[in-house]
Amino acid sequence: MSVKLIAVDMDGTFLDDLKQYNRPRFLAQYARMKEQGIRFAVASGNQYYQLHSFFPEIAHEIAFVADNGAWVVCEGEDLFNGEFTAQEFNTVVDHLLTLPDIEIIASGKQWGYILERYDSAFKQMAARYYHRLKEVDAFSADDDVFFKFALNLPDAILAETMIALGESLDGIVVPVTSGHGSIDLIIPGLHKANGLRRVQARWGIADSEVVTFGDGGNDIEMLTQAGYGFAMQNAPENIRAIARYQAGHNNQQAVLDVIDKVLNHEAPFN
Repeated sequence: MSVKLIAVDMDGTFLDDLKQYNRPRFLAQYARMKEQGIRFAVASGNQYYQLHSFFPEIAHEIAFVADNGAWVVCEGEDLFNGEFTAQEFNTVVDHLLTLPDIEIIASGKQWGYILERYDSAFKQMAARYYHRLKEVDAFSADDDVFFKFALNLPDAILAETMIALGESLDGIVVPVTSGHGSIDLIIPGLHKANGLRRVQARWGIADSEVVTFGDGGNDIEMLTQAGYGFAMQNAPENIRAIARYQAGHNNQQAVLDVIDKVLNHEAPFN
């Protein structure tokens, strides 16, 4: 079966720890991908505007599965938007504001929203992932179309908080890990694999023809759905255990190494 779609997570996967990638090498690969009829998608928990900024030359040709699948853009066209109801949004916010060690980003279609009272260090960190970020004195469901909450909290309480949030907000959100000290609260069923399925339907691509790369809990569905799911060497052990294939380290251009194998029809793609 030939490969027709390559989909990459960004942080800890396609990007190195400096949030960079080898642009000349990838753009040369992308030209070869087009010659072979292989599509490219970015599947990340991050904001669409931030993801778009990494691929200005080709953004109009590729697909973006942003905010963990809640916003899907294909060849410059909106394909799908998830949305919390106002009641769901308020229920989540009211609960999160009772938790003292958590900082919140409410992810909307137009902006990421944070509270003015948060410290400057968190605001600077948030701005790296949300190129459109707005400070507000209170969260309001009326401000935007909302489809995710991103939480920042101490690593020491991450595991217990994941469990507690899953119980307290069951049926409204699904907590997934998205990196050190980070939890994303996503709309049930709107994960990256769901977003990729929408892209695949548009392009006529079967799961068996897809290569995916990831390193976190929010990548599990797309790693297991794809015919070729690659976990990164730097991924936690539980993520590596569920993936059929293994790639090298994100700091060593491992995704690009595997893309070379795809293009050259080397194992396991021969």
